Amino acid sequence: MPYSVSARAGRRLATAAALGGGGLGFLGASSYALLRLQGILARRAIHGVALHDPPEADGDYGRGSDPCLRLVVLGDSSAASFGVDRTEDALGALVAAGVATRAGRPVALSTYAMVGARSEHLAGQITRACEHPVDAAVVLVGANDVTHRVSNQESVRFLDAAVRRLRDQGAEVVVATCPDLGTVEPIPPPLRWLARRWSRRLAAAQTVAIVEAGGRAVSLGSTLGPEFDTRGAEMFSADRFHPSAAGYRAAARAILPSLLGALGLDDAHTDAPDSAQGGTVTVVTRQ
Repeated sequence: MPYSVSARAGRRLATAAALGGGGLGFLGASSYALLRLQGILARRAIHGVALHDPPEADGDYGRGSDPCLRLVVLGDSSAASFGVDRTEDALGALVAAGVATRAGRPVALSTYAMVGARSEHLAGQITRACEHPVDAAVVLVGANDVTHRVSNQESVRFLDAAVRRLRDQGAEVVVATCPDLGTVEPIPPPLRWLARRWSRRLAAAQTVAIVEAGGRAVSLGSTLGPEFDTRGAEMFSADRFHPSAAGYRAAARAILPSLLGALGLDDAHTDAPDSAQGGTVTVVTRQ
């Protein structure tokens, strides 16, 4: 699944386990030493591969005489498309092009997501995004909450407030919940098993809050976790942590049906454009 945690994620997960994160309680000295070592090794493996900054994908997608639908993308590095270099591979570009194709009208994409963001950072992103009217928002968040040992209750509280605020602004909201961190290969067992348990628990709590707040939840962990498990070499970028172009295409395909449904455009084929298969993802004008 798409991931958005920093290079220190493994070490933080190990510390969380040792201190009782995820409701496991205190671990013995030998268990702590093992988890801490695994965290350090995972950090080195991920940090050892440098990635470029996320591509600049903001702009207008599609053509037509109708006014643009304004789409904003909020959240963490998965939302920002960290791990790929080309605009056409960015999650926001794929989703915006898919909506524009179905709607038959242009979509103006604005990305406010930031690498390393947690649920508490959504408020600031929304303040900037809502300087102008927003028709729809796509949010990807949660992984950094897990690695920073933010309690599920606190994390969900921030997310609930964010969804309600966007809905109050008249925006349709689709949230991709916390990914399955258990598919990240550089994090070895048993630390990986703990990461899976914690991320799945947060995703379940997020889903309840999102729906109650008036948004739509997409479980990328459940939908794409098995694919990232079995096709990791293809679905992850060079650091084996963040998604590759194939990973972002899969995420866009998972998100699009819910977004089209929220916009009343769900009676058509919902695959994301795929430049690798002859489709087009084109920015008509830059913002």
